[in-house]
Amino acid sequence: MKKLYIIGFICLLFFDTLGQTGFKFSAINAQPLNYNITWVVRILTNKWIYITSLSYIGAFLTWMILLKKVPVGPAFAASRLQLISVMLVSVFVFNEELTINRILGAIIIILGIIFLALAEKKLAQEKQKCNTE
Repeated sequence: MKKLYIIGFICLLFFDTLGQTGFKFSAINAQPLNYNITWVVRILTNKWIYITSLSYIGAFLTWMILLKKVPVGPAFAASRLQLISVMLVSVFVFNEELTINRILGAIIIILGIIFLALAEKKLAQEKQKCNTE
């Protein structure tokens, strides 16, 4: 069952990161902003619009499946790993700066996920202990 969780979260992370990256590429390709038919055609013929849309659909479906199988607290926390993956992709793809504040934020997110997972594990053990008594 844990293998399913890991695969699910990797898929969610992939879809979320691709969606956010695609959204950024779509915005870049939408420049310059002109409110005319040429601009609309340029947006609708941009592959990133469709990649982004499919990524968001994939993320939504993956999230719905995970919510059926995984405890909500750790699942929601783990879904925030997307913030870290988008930050790393932005550093390499869009040449954004990796600041100390961003690194500290990523560490805090990871620590939060670890603490929630440990708390969930402890609660499950206590519940199992109560059921056996």
